[in-house]
Amino acid sequence: MTPTELHLAEGRLAALAWGKPDAPTWLALHGWLDNAASFSRLAPLLVERLGIRIVVLDFAGHGRSRRHPPGVDYAIWDYCHDVLDAMVSLELESAPLLAHSMGAGVACLLAAALPERVERLMLIDGLGTLSTPGDDTAQQLRRGLLGHRRRSSPSPRYADLESAVAARVAGGVTPIDADSAWPLVERNLEPLEDGHVRLRTDGRLLRPSLVRFCPEQVVGMLAAIEAPTLLIEGDRGILGEREGARQNRAALKGLERRVLQGGHHLHLEREALAEVVGSIAQWWQMAATGVVEK
Repeated sequence: MTPTELHLAEGRLAALAWGKPDAPTWLALHGWLDNAASFSRLAPLLVERLGIRIVVLDFAGHGRSRRHPPGVDYAIWDYCHDVLDAMVSLELESAPLLAHSMGAGVACLLAAALPERVERLMLIDGLGTLSTPGDDTAQQLRRGLLGHRRRSSPSPRYADLESAVAARVAGGVTPIDADSAWPLVERNLEPLEDGHVRLRTDGRLLRPSLVRFCPEQVVGMLAAIEAPTLLIEGDRGILGEREGARQNRAALKGLERRVLQGGHHLHLEREALAEVVGSIAQWWQMAATGVVEK
């Protein structure tokens, strides 16, 4: 199933869409330094199984979306505007959100602050946002200020796609294999006149955040979420049984959690894909029949 390339928010945001334009629409949100190709294996299978349309955004500064202008930060709450602007372009008053990692954090913020815009949440290896304890706020601000004042390095150049994939596998923040990284890297490259390729990602995304929510605020946000929520975790993912992850799960009422074999990008891992599709489809169909109550 070949996706359709979309340009939303007056051309500011790029997106990929699977499914018929008149089908019920889900919005999908990718993780930090990823792009819309994050859902290139999962989306067509869900579309075929559930008869829906899935529109996957490239967040600002990622993939083929525009970068923020000079002097404008990439705070996680700013990505909420990307989602809301996309909803305006798609003429959606509300939508279910399918989200991975950082995208799951954005989805949780939206569901907490604007519950009328989020029908359901389907989160993949992510719940809530990164946080900094209150006592560490000054140190976080220090890192952010110094980081923002350093000149950004030029975007990395590579001889070819294979070299860029190898660099992502070797230098990723979370482990990822070459096959899973391939679609992400492929969408994120632009060709150069000398035959090399360069990453499209805005280097400013690597700067430390100036401020973060504290853990109590993250828990408060999650407690405010009204939407029925499915959380799919990889048993080798980033959540597990860490204290913060347990607190976050306990805060979200009505959360259904499923732990599957896989890593942080289990929705791209071919050996995990069928279980991810089955878990989402089963939960969605049960919710549609009223078994999962809002």
